[in-house]
Amino acid sequence: MFFTQKPKRIFLDYASTTPTSREVVKQMEKYQSEVFANPSALYSEALVAKEAVKESREKVADIMNCRSNEIIWTSGGTEGNNLALLGVFEAHKSETFQPHFVTSVIEHPAILEVFKEIEKRGGEVTYVSVGAPGIVSYKAIQNSLKSNTVLVSITYASNEIGTVQPIREIGRVIKEYRAKNSTPLPYFHTDACQASLYLSLDVLKLGVDMMTLDGIKMYGPKGFGMLFVKNNTKIHSIHFGGGQEKGLRSGTENVPGIVGFTKALEIADSLKDSESARLQKIRDYGIEKILKNFSKAQLNGSQDYRLPNNINICFDGLDAEFAVIALDVAGVSASYSSSCQTLKEDSSSYVVESLGRADCKLSSLRFTLGRESKISDIDFLLIALKKIIKAVVPSILAAS
Repeated sequence: MFFTQKPKRIFLDYASTTPTSREVVKQMEKYQSEVFANPSALYSEALVAKEAVKESREKVADIMNCRSNEIIWTSGGTEGNNLALLGVFEAHKSETFQPHFVTSVIEHPAILEVFKEIEKRGGEVTYVSVGAPGIVSYKAIQNSLKSNTVLVSITYASNEIGTVQPIREIGRVIKEYRAKNSTPLPYFHTDACQASLYLSLDVLKLGVDMMTLDGIKMYGPKGFGMLFVKNNTKIHSIHFGGGQEKGLRSGTENVPGIVGFTKALEIADSLKDSESARLQKIRDYGIEKILKNFSKAQLNGSQDYRLPNNINICFDGLDAEFAVIALDVAGVSASYSSSCQTLKEDSSSYVVESLGRADCKLSSLRFTLGRESKISDIDFLLIALKKIIKAVVPSILAAS
């Protein structure tokens, strides 16, 4: 379309998925065919698998600074969020009590769609708005708490615009509310799927009662994740079976997934500081170059409180869906909203629109970095963007 030869491929969509690392695959192989017994059985082969599950739970708990029996294995982030939100709703609803929930307008669909279902079932939900920086105000959370509030759910870091939320401050506000009102409620849940590679997962310091993680976002196995549920949190199962995972998540344990997820989390924890520093330099270089080369470009969300791998830019007047396809032809994999959102009829960015930029909801592109990303990837991206934009909306280009 714009290029005479097929260029090399540059992957800039690590927020949607990450490749499973070789170390993780190697760790999983043994439990795919060698140690394959059901860990719930009683014979010796099963005990080996059961021990692997136990050790993995302890390793994950050590990283998260929690108890091993507070780790619930799931099939990924979406299931973990469903279990956390619906599980609390089912545990607290009654004919005389309407559970109230607090969340934000920029949450992932795996949160917002669950809350829509809760509202259909009779629950009450408050959706806190955000300003242009894309940061949830802990004071707004504080002002939303009521006597029937059972859960606050705020994503640790936005999958789309990369903004990091004040989870510790929100946790402190909730703790103070509980103390003042002599109640264990509301609980505090955070979806930390995007945060796992770069931010602290210490649940005690963060002050959360539940936390969702997903292997697909941290070079771990696809279709596997976990939910931290603090002991004494009143939550019901949302599906039923053999009673595994303390009765909260029935089904034969996915031992390869468990050991692979654990290995991925260990690697992420060891690389957290170095990778964050490395990617932040590439991110800032990318933001600077894009804003310099495109006169009407705007950064979506705060640059200061942002994941080190996220660049989300509004190119005023550009058709973002078209640009993603054109970039693909040019050899760049990128996205224009949450990957889950693109499956819907209206795939415009409600997150960007929530920042007060309705004109940008169809014109914003997301570029997210990973372990293979280099400065040269940004240079390659700039060349591709210039050719595409020059062909369709040349007014966006900065004067040379």
